[in-house]
Amino acid sequence: MGLALVTALASAAAPVAAHSQAPHQPARRVVLTNVDDGRPVPVSEGDDIEVRLTGYRERGLNYTWSIPRTSDFTVLRHTAGGTTPNGGASAVFHQERPGKATISAQRHCRPDPGRLCPLIDSPWKVTVTGK
Repeated sequence: MGLALVTALASAAAPVAAHSQAPHQPARRVVLTNVDDGRPVPVSEGDDIEVRLTGYRERGLNYTWSIPRTSDFTVLRHTAGGTTPNGGASAVFHQERPGKATISAQRHCRPDPGRLCPLIDSPWKVTVTGK
């Protein structure tokens, strides 16, 4: 009799557990760097996306980044950003609502005196898709 009662109680509880909602997933921080250029970035509402772009110096040329920007501030809210003395740039975005937006920045060349830069600015871009 005891085993039958336990089985009946377990069977009755199963449908309730099956219909309960999954626990809310905590927000996470996604960190992107120079090598993430061009890749899709899936995120969830409430996540933070941090971009850390590194500048560099080569043969009298300084390669510097602009502060990363979003294409849609209603999807990705810009919460922080700046540049560093060595040409790097960073920014943090918060996923406000479901949707798609791009984050982009430009790499520029700054020559030392007597040097010339190539006439090419290099873009950096990722596509963020939030659910």
